[in-house]
Amino acid sequence: MDGSGYPEGLSGDAIPLSARLMAVADVYDALISRRVYKPPFPHEQAVDIIRDGRGSHFDPDICDAFLQITDQFNVIALRYAD
Repeated sequence: MDGSGYPEGLSGDAIPLSARLMAVADVYDALISRRVYKPPFPHEQAVDIIRDGRGSHFDPDICDAFLQITDQFNVIALRYAD
């Protein structure tokens, strides 16, 4: 959100809405998923990490919406876990 990690230094509303939405979903999935280089984070820790990125890494409005429905993210993640 602050432009530090986005191509061409885009920040704020200059980042496409679809990219701002996917940033939250992608990071959540990456955090809770097992990778060869790390174990999965618990749901609560993933939520805390995303909350901590509000306004810097993540769009504040999208982050707030995510925080209102984290239980639904967890249910879906558990249903489709490998």
